[in-house]
Amino acid sequence: MAVHDTSEDYSSWLIPAIQRVLAHGKITIGDVDVYAVTAGPGSFTGLRVGLTTVKALAEIYGRGIAAVSRLEAIASEGGGGEWIAALVNGSRGEVYAGLYRREAGRVVLQGEESVMPVAEFVETVRRSIPGGGVCWATPDKQLVLGAPWWAERAQAGDRVEVVTAVLAPRIGQIGYVQAQEGKLVDALALDANYIRRSDAERSWKDTTGAARHAR
Repeated sequence: MAVHDTSEDYSSWLIPAIQRVLAHGKITIGDVDVYAVTAGPGSFTGLRVGLTTVKALAEIYGRGIAAVSRLEAIASEGGGGEWIAALVNGSRGEVYAGLYRREAGRVVLQGEESVMPVAEFVETVRRSIPGGGVCWATPDKQLVLGAPWWAERAQAGDRVEVVTAVLAPRIGQIGYVQAQEGKLVDALALDANYIRRSDAERSWKDTTGAARHAR
């Protein structure tokens, strides 16, 4: 496994990192049967680089792709318990979040993944599981601990599970299960789950909307 823990641009780091991992395992890229990749949610640039790389490899070698949710990987890293609220910093005062339920040894999304202020997600969880007992899984404990709403949730039996930000091993495990179940896509069908529009798209739509309003 290789971790991007340097200041080097991710786009220039990724391919050499893949080559190093393959060399360490004494295999070639042609020996890989399935590619597992996170489809989001996450930053526009990070997802674009990762997905574009996997698309190219899948097209060249004719392999299937397991598109894995980042939030599902976070929820899977959470400890025991039936309910897991997975969340990660989404910037702009918001979080990427999803409520999961543990069923038959795996986590299953309840409703949809979303991006919203953390207080709004907390209210969604409160309405869904009023009795408490939720595991809040996140790589950033400051999103939960110390928040004004946390004391009430802790009294209801909730707990925080700080998970690793390095999700590649878990994404690989989930991807392996998806491959066994035949839940793969090809290079053309692989798409990013941004949830929120990119900054460029937001800026363009805001500008064009203002222009139309000015006419």
